[in-house]
Amino acid sequence: MYAWRKLTKKQREELLEFRIHNHRPWHRPPHVFNDGQFHLTGACFEHRPHIGLNLTRMADFSRELLETLGENTDQLLAWCVLPNHYHLLVATNDLKRIKQVLGRLHGRISREWNLEENTTGRKVWYRCSDRAMRGPRHHWATINYIHNNPVHHSYVQRWTDWPFSSAREFVDELGREKAAAVWREYPVLDYGKGWDDPEL
Repeated sequence: MYAWRKLTKKQREELLEFRIHNHRPWHRPPHVFNDGQFHLTGACFEHRPHIGLNLTRMADFSRELLETLGENTDQLLAWCVLPNHYHLLVATNDLKRIKQVLGRLHGRISREWNLEENTTGRKVWYRCSDRAMRGPRHHWATINYIHNNPVHHSYVQRWTDWPFSSAREFVDELGREKAAAVWREYPVLDYGKGWDDPEL
């Protein structure tokens, strides 16, 4: 089981520092809404923490996911990897191709993990769902939702404490004051409950 909650403060700081130096995303996220943006969610089968078996696996999977996206999307706007699922906000003109690429990544990773754990044939991934961004409000609320996910699931108390997301880069680039303003203006309390219609 993923051990973030059991790490000491010093161990968490060291892990954050390691990620910053070795897994920094390739992008600088733009802060505008354009057509062709999608929120993608990849989930482990039965929500089992296959990604979060240990810290090395979490870091390796995050790196492979970012490399795959870097080669196949127009832009990665936000991302977060948790022990049993991940969230992405991507810009692409070819959603079908991105989902195929992620499907191939899931297949290869499933085989690797099942061989490591001597569980050949086990189903690791459930699916990858997508939702198109419908406007600026949806865009910003999705960024907040993705970065707040580790807090929502009680892994950390602050976005920037989670080492496997773009939250730290987002806050560093935007500045704490503006990031806080975005959080207040585009809350996630009603995320996905019909408010993101294009007319609103």
